[in-house]
Amino acid sequence: MDDLGWACLGICLGLVLLVGGGEFLVRGASRLATAARISPLVIGLTVVAFGTSAPELAVSVQAAWTGSADLAIGNVVGSNIFNVLFILGLSALIVPLVVSSQLIRWDVPVMIVVSLLVPVFGWDGSINRIEGSVLFGGVVAYTWWCIRQSRQETLAVQAEFAQQWPDANAQSRIRVSDLALIAVGLILLGGGSCLLIDGSVAIAESFGVSELVIGLTIIAAGTSLPEVVTSMVAAVRGERDIAVGNVVGSNIFNVLCVLGLSGVIAPAGVEVSGAALRFDIPVMIAVAAACLPIFLTGHVISRWEGGLFLFYYLAYTAYLVLNATSNDLSHAMRDVMLVFVIPLTSVTLVVTAWRSFRRPASRE
Repeated sequence: MDDLGWACLGICLGLVLLVGGGEFLVRGASRLATAARISPLVIGLTVVAFGTSAPELAVSVQAAWTGSADLAIGNVVGSNIFNVLFILGLSALIVPLVVSSQLIRWDVPVMIVVSLLVPVFGWDGSINRIEGSVLFGGVVAYTWWCIRQSRQETLAVQAEFAQQWPDANAQSRIRVSDLALIAVGLILLGGGSCLLIDGSVAIAESFGVSELVIGLTIIAAGTSLPEVVTSMVAAVRGERDIAVGNVVGSNIFNVLCVLGLSGVIAPAGVEVSGAALRFDIPVMIAVAAACLPIFLTGHVISRWEGGLFLFYYLAYTAYLVLNATSNDLSHAMRDVMLVFVIPLTSVTLVVTAWRSFRRPASRE
């Protein structure tokens, strides 16, 4: 078997490990939430989100240490774009996702703010060790805050458990088997991602694709596949707080922890290219900001909104591919998106969110 064949085999095996790992992780995390009386949303924002972002952490830190700055920054930015547009879009197409009011009040604004820190810190061309330390300190504070908020909202958490797990009283202690499920799930997710990334990069490099584009697309999608599988499994199993919280928490973790540690470990900091500052990072910020009006529409991500997310991801990927191949269509596509599609979509979402906000309705 030649190198291309081994790469394809690694991709297939990686996908199998990712599916199994996602199932184990969601099952163990939901049981852990029940036993520890921690909100499933907080479990999704912390344990599941941070665990599924482990591949991004490993790839970006290694890339930063070896001097592959474009790969490190492209992995984080591309993963955040992929998480919202592809994962939430695909999950919402499977089943409309109910959005917790806590996400709208606190976690989505946090995601937007930390996304804005990327161009602020990287405006001078790099994220140095001091800036990386600030980012990493942010993830410690955010995790502490999430757990503290969950403990304070005892009555709300109990009501959430009564609705999602009527038989929660039957499981009152944290069991070793639940922790083992999470550990096995994370191991399978990490191993599956490594196999898939290695195979994908080998195939991509054979076509001469640039390092930044590989980081924004193949590496970003490959390291985000744990989030894909976990959110989809969670959506199918009815753990919708984990499905949505996983994405929001992963995006926060990617910027604060992955990019922060990369900046601390890299000898000269993580270089931020001008191309990323001009286009990809603003797209990441816009995608994070777009969550607010969509989440506000009845506190549900509907199927048509999920389809809209998927459309934008496909358009973004198509633009990257066309631009990488110096295709003149990329400029025409960019102009159409900027002048017509994005403004019309923004107006539609804002109007819909405003009407939903004004309409008297029961809230979570």
